[in-house]
Amino acid sequence: MRRIDKLHLKHPFYGSRNIAHVLSTPKCPLNRKRVQRLMRLMRIEAVYPKPRTTERDQNHKIYPYLLRNLKIEHPNHVWSADITYIPMPKGYMYLVAVIDWFSRYVLSWRLSNTLDSSFCVEAIEAASEQALPTIFNSDQGVQFTSRAFTSRWESWGVAISMDGRGRAIDNVFIERLWRSVKYESIYLHEFSTVRALDQGLQKYFEFYCHERPHQALGYRTPAEVYRERGQKK
Repeated sequence: MRRIDKLHLKHPFYGSRNIAHVLSTPKCPLNRKRVQRLMRLMRIEAVYPKPRTTERDQNHKIYPYLLRNLKIEHPNHVWSADITYIPMPKGYMYLVAVIDWFSRYVLSWRLSNTLDSSFCVEAIEAASEQALPTIFNSDQGVQFTSRAFTSRWESWGVAISMDGRGRAIDNVFIERLWRSVKYESIYLHEFSTVRALDQGLQKYFEFYCHERPHQALGYRTPAEVYRERGQKK
């Protein structure tokens, strides 16, 4: 799973067939079905339009996609959340983060050893203590379509948007965040315990938001843009 994750970050357009071919060796052959199963477990998929492999619950309400042709003009206009797989020496963890699209500012994050929706609810509740967006966007995964999750946004008066099936670039900003988190922190340190991982992520997100300049933001930090434009609005 660690090898698949690294290859996916390097070549996100590789599907299960290419990944199986690249990672296979004469001593350790890897078949496509195993790669597909592990990719589903890790919640990753090749980046090109196709039916999504995100796990859905047919009994959950799916909200319409609201971002088509929308110009995002200020902080707290659109937020989104996503979940990524974090490899550990023994097992793995899941990380959810809430990000402001305009500034790339990470409003909150949480770790979990399961894909239960509770850690996602905790993340949005923490983010809501700072502000509320006009629109919240996510994929159609069961964590984000659960009533425990969507009812929070409805009670706060926030419009809910969900990625359409096959829309591979809807959450592009948070996908870039995952790449940065893994290459600039996770794979450099390879944290041995959950506590060490939590502390490492705390330091990294502080760096990412308050110290790391972003070319797309005119070499300002996400925190600078979030606060500056948020005050002007």
